[in-house]
Amino acid sequence: MTIIKTAYAIIVAGTVATAFVAEASDLDSVPYAPAIAASPSPWQLRLRALGAITSDSGRVDRLAGSDLSYSDTVFPEFDISYFFNDNIAAELILGTTYAKVRGGGSIAGLGEVGETWLLPPTLTLQYHFTDFGAFRPYVGAGVNYTNFYKQSGKTAERLHVNNAFGVALQVGFDYMIDSHWGLNVDAKKIFLRPDFEATVGGNEVTGKARIDPVLIGAGITYRF
Repeated sequence: MTIIKTAYAIIVAGTVATAFVAEASDLDSVPYAPAIAASPSPWQLRLRALGAITSDSGRVDRLAGSDLSYSDTVFPEFDISYFFNDNIAAELILGTTYAKVRGGGSIAGLGEVGETWLLPPTLTLQYHFTDFGAFRPYVGAGVNYTNFYKQSGKTAERLHVNNAFGVALQVGFDYMIDSHWGLNVDAKKIFLRPDFEATVGGNEVTGKARIDPVLIGAGITYRF
């Protein structure tokens, strides 16, 4: 009787093992399931409306008490970002605007000295915080190069502002509506102090414009 029970147990165990091996073989033939969601693209675009608020400071060489001021403007800005990982990104900021230059202090009587257009591409390296859900703040720092063009004098017969490099600091945030679209608020401080030359009343003068604009913007974000 013991021999019969033992044989029966061996047969049952063999049957179970055979079924298990067959099922395992079937599982090996099933392809791996695809990833639930692909990694986001590293590219991002933004379009902002930007307000430029200048520091209204500067000087004309050898004229004591001379000062300068510049008009504040609103203009569109387009930028492109590339994410090296979830936290680190580089952003190229593009836009153009103009500034009216006025005399101040001891040369306030000159009024509007002239006007120049500015093309100030700015490249920043950013750190994005990722622990706040849809709210994604960031800070950045980088370099600005401002090209001055279409320069013209008014009370000055000639005005020429030299192209210049500057340091840029940045803080802002995105609020993502979904995986692609978001709202953006951004503020930048650019330390921009170009040299200039002008002809006023037949006299050649030089000096330094301390523009140092604060740029405050709001717009939309699109992540590919």
